[in-house]
Amino acid sequence: MAAKDRKKQLARQRYERQQQALAEAAAKARRVKIISSAVAVAVVVVGGAAVVVYTGKDDKSKADGLHCTYSPAGQAAGKVKDLGTPPKKPAYKGTVQATVKTNQGDVVMDLDAKAAPCTVGSFVHLAQKGFYNDSPCHRLTSGGLNVLQCGDPSGKGSGGPGYQYADENTANAKYTAGTLAMANSGPDTNGSQFFLVYKDSQLQPDYSVFGKITKGLDVLQKIAKAGSEPAGDGAPKKKVTIQDVTIAPV
Repeated sequence: MAAKDRKKQLARQRYERQQQALAEAAAKARRVKIISSAVAVAVVVVGGAAVVVYTGKDDKSKADGLHCTYSPAGQAAGKVKDLGTPPKKPAYKGTVQATVKTNQGDVVMDLDAKAAPCTVGSFVHLAQKGFYNDSPCHRLTSGGLNVLQCGDPSGKGSGGPGYQYADENTANAKYTAGTLAMANSGPDTNGSQFFLVYKDSQLQPDYSVFGKITKGLDVLQKIAKAGSEPAGDGAPKKKVTIQDVTIAPV
């Protein structure tokens, strides 16, 4: 090989070695960057966990000092005078038992004040004021939606307590048999109307779940079996009247 050609070959090999070294250095730099990013993510996650723990404590303190907002909404239905609004600070933090006495039989429910303190506070307030006494359950549905709806003393389906409040406990809500939830006319329009699920129902998680039926599901199923007028969604053929609602902390 001529000396000139040999020099070219050596120069080319040297150049290739330099390029390989640069490529390896770049690759190493990228690996370091990726590892650093992973560490940063880990720090964020760990930091996030720390924040969650801290925030959880802060949320608990806020829950202890929770204030519910009940805004004016039309005129109160029913015969009760000076209905007022529920206490802004919920009176209950755990389970409250409510017994709904109807002409068809009693329905006993555990209200979950931990998950839905403002809703339970409102329900208890209305019950203790006698708002639900002698009021009809005006709607019965069947099919995909299987509920008995109550809580409007006028029986028209449009009445309420004269106030409304925000949704609670709707995240991933399921409306299986025995569920107790609030009826509404849109987001954050809860009032006095509620529904009792007598059979698993398909519903978007837009309705505040605030308890479960512990006794009397058979009463609801008996009412449902008689059907509604019109069929599928209407007034129960077997007339249902709430005679009174009693409250007892568990």
